[in-house]
Amino acid sequence: MVGVLPDGPGVTCQGDRRVRLPTADPVLTAVAAVLAAVTGAVAGSWVNRAAGSFPWPTGSGLRGVLRLGTGHGDGAVRRPVVEAGTALLLALVVVRFGLTWQLPAFLVLAVVAVLLAVIDLRHQLLPNRILLPAFAGGAVLLLGAAAATGAWGELVRAVLGAVGLFAVFLALALVSPGGLGLGDVKLAGLLGLYLGWLGWGAVLAGGVAGFLVQAAVAVALLAVRRVRRDTELPFGPAMLVGAALVMALPLS
Repeated sequence: MVGVLPDGPGVTCQGDRRVRLPTADPVLTAVAAVLAAVTGAVAGSWVNRAAGSFPWPTGSGLRGVLRLGTGHGDGAVRRPVVEAGTALLLALVVVRFGLTWQLPAFLVLAVVAVLLAVIDLRHQLLPNRILLPAFAGGAVLLLGAAAATGAWGELVRAVLGAVGLFAVFLALALVSPGGLGLGDVKLAGLLGLYLGWLGWGAVLAGGVAGFLVQAAVAVALLAVRRVRRDTELPFGPAMLVGAALVMALPLS
């Protein structure tokens, strides 16, 4: 666990060792955030078109999905909602994590999260053609971050977090088949990978946060009479929002 010591900023404790961390240049971070926002706008345009063409042709694979997002078809959501949202999200990710080795993994997760949320809201489905490559890509990027910084403990915790959340959500799905789908279970594994990298507190909070977000959304929609008590709401977006809120906090 890494904690701030009282003898000055930038000094942390890793076990019994004191390590002085390099301070990020705020100007470089700001420039990186702007570049991430521009990249996010482009990625959001791709996400919007790819989601708008869902369900994708059978057998198209990941390459086919990537090509679908580069065309000129209609988007899933009126522009520029997804584009602006993705741009803002990527900029916030840079501000949260700074210019670190873990940053690329969380930027990829942000783009994937927007795509999954849009598709789940429209179709109540979380496609394997996104979930499985996202998990593999996230694992590779976090492996690279661990190799570059020696954060092997974080990597092991990330794997355990993925396995743990996957197992918990699988058990919940088996107990209540109508409450959770297998897509939600796989998404829990993906989010557990990233939450585990951040800490066990993040894993616990992230696992609970989705249910709290879903409950709040359901109550709000019932209050304005947009849904009925028996209306089934997609759970993926709530899981993603809950995990995002937890990742924004310095939990360990």
